[in-house]
Amino acid sequence: MNALNKKTVEDIEVNGKKVLVRCDFNVPLKDGEITNDKRIVAALPTIKYLIGHGAKVILCSHLGRPKGEYKPEFSLAPVAKRLSEYLEKEVKLAEDAEVVGENAKAMAAALNDGDVMLLENVRYRKEETKNEENFSKELASLADIFVNDAFGTAHRAHCSTTGVAAYLPAVCGYLIQKEIEFMGGALANPKRPLVAILGGAKVSDKIGVITNLLDKCDTLIIGGGMAYTFMKSLGYTIGTSLLEEEQVENAAKMMNDAKAKGVKFLIPVDNKLGREYDENTESMIVDSDNIPDGWMGLDIGPRTQKLFTDAIKGAGTVIWNGPMGVSEWDNFAGGTIAVANAVAESGAISIVGGGDSVAAVTKLGFSDKMSHISTGGGASLEFLEGKELPGIAALNDKD
Repeated sequence: MNALNKKTVEDIEVNGKKVLVRCDFNVPLKDGEITNDKRIVAALPTIKYLIGHGAKVILCSHLGRPKGEYKPEFSLAPVAKRLSEYLEKEVKLAEDAEVVGENAKAMAAALNDGDVMLLENVRYRKEETKNEENFSKELASLADIFVNDAFGTAHRAHCSTTGVAAYLPAVCGYLIQKEIEFMGGALANPKRPLVAILGGAKVSDKIGVITNLLDKCDTLIIGGGMAYTFMKSLGYTIGTSLLEEEQVENAAKMMNDAKAKGVKFLIPVDNKLGREYDENTESMIVDSDNIPDGWMGLDIGPRTQKLFTDAIKGAGTVIWNGPMGVSEWDNFAGGTIAVANAVAESGAISIVGGGDSVAAVTKLGFSDKMSHISTGGGASLEFLEGKELPGIAALNDKD
């Protein structure tokens, strides 16, 4: 799949056309109020382009997991309200439990050029997640063109992400285009050296990513809970640190593969340990080959911070997915902060993906210093693994 060769909203005539746009409006709600509207803001450039070019815009998205039935607490009504504020024009919600119902059909038929409406939660229909033809056809029947701008669900083959693309001309919006350009470009033709930083708890979640990146990057940095499985493969004692016993052999193999391919493979040389898994636990700093029984690694130590930040300094491109320690606890956030700082200061093309590293970068106020913050958790990991994302594969190629 050459993701970089997909048609975008600018490659198709939208004036006077009904355009169905799949967005990612899966926003967090508390007591019916939106607590974070980043995903809504991220969709605005595509929606505004379509309005400005005289399209009749029909938006759709999922929200939460209503599991195929109508549940009012998963309604997109709060999203319609917030969109109306941002766009300074009314965005009507088609209130149909079956999503494509009488309201939706009547509203779509009555749209004028530049109008915007929103369908109800596509996951009210059980067919959505099974990608069943009948619901895809119902969605397609409302529009002349399909635009996918939901990168966060691009790794799922659902009716509203891939199914509908079989029945309408299908292109990507600005958000997916930006993801493809940054992440696709970083993998296909990176500015070198390419430094990949992987953290988080489990090696098993990242095997595909590590394997794919070993063929592409110059330096691979491993931090977070997954690092202790690599230490174990070197014969170190790791106390009560996180361990995936069944991945120890795999970890050793990856380190050997890196050596054979001339990729620098860095794991922590010292660690900040805790007596127990607790924010305020007693802590100490110890070399990686010297972790005592009864202690667990909860962050990288100061020497490791220097080792990692030195490697990041000269980078041309940095891909970062996953924190270096338990970054939500101030006592064990030092490693993640040091790495975030180094990436921000490196001047490299920097791509941050994965919920925890994005949260860390945002919390520390570094988001505007990163070239690209990916909107898709699972989708960005699968993209980095080199997997084909069905929601992108289904879109039309440029001629």
